[in-house]
Amino acid sequence: MTVVADQPTVVAASAAIRRLTSLEPCVGIILGTGLGQLSEEIEVETIVPYGDIPGFPVPTVESHAGRLLFGRLGGKPVVAMQGRFHRYEGYSLQQVTFPVRVLHALGAESLIVSNACGGMHPLWLPGDLVLLTDHINLLGDNPLVGPNDAREGPRFPDMSTAYDAELRELARAAARELGIGLREGVYAAVPGPNLETPAEYRLLRAVGADVVGMSTVPEVIVAVHAGMRVLGVSIITDQCLPDALEPVALEQILAVAAKAEPDLTRLIATVVSRWAA
Repeated sequence: MTVVADQPTVVAASAAIRRLTSLEPCVGIILGTGLGQLSEEIEVETIVPYGDIPGFPVPTVESHAGRLLFGRLGGKPVVAMQGRFHRYEGYSLQQVTFPVRVLHALGAESLIVSNACGGMHPLWLPGDLVLLTDHINLLGDNPLVGPNDAREGPRFPDMSTAYDAELRELARAAARELGIGLREGVYAAVPGPNLETPAEYRLLRAVGADVVGMSTVPEVIVAVHAGMRVLGVSIITDQCLPDALEPVALEQILAVAAKAEPDLTRLIATVVSRWAA
């Protein structure tokens, strides 16, 4: 696979999808680990399995269903990815981010990313929602490395405002109105799949990260490269305090994410309903 998403492949993928739905989404949504409840709020018109889309990888992680949902949320046309891809699955970052290229080709000018993450801020608790203000890429790679296709974006995209300020304010206002607590912080992306050691958590905290996970950043980079506006929200599923660290299992992560899902669902549904499409 070429380093940037091959243009004919993006065209082929979007053409295959358009044969199945006429809906043109204004917003793309990536549903992270255990965050599927939002799909129940979408007035779904068409479901497209990833396996039916040329060039789409297949997710291998539990709770990632592997399909696109086309429909309306808050009256706005949206497409939601039920399942994302990760570098630790063996995919390149170009494969991980290929769906973002396709969503943009289908008409999505904005992207909402969600994820489950570990919380390193000592005052934040599992179940808290975190509005992402910035990120740190520690994946050791970048989805834009290699030849640049000017049709997809500039050679040197500016990342100073990767997470759109206006959309963050919209999320803050919605959270206040709904009575939902909303932290704000910096997300660090690491390769995984193992969780971090106490020393690694100390390092991440020292360099300015508030939460840590294994996704999101590649997708945001490609979205910004394509000129999309981005909103990111994380659910803290476990505390990563190096001096009080306890083992955590996937079952616990999914359980905490499930408890926080209703608030995340209400928040994103409200934000999308007020989105200036």
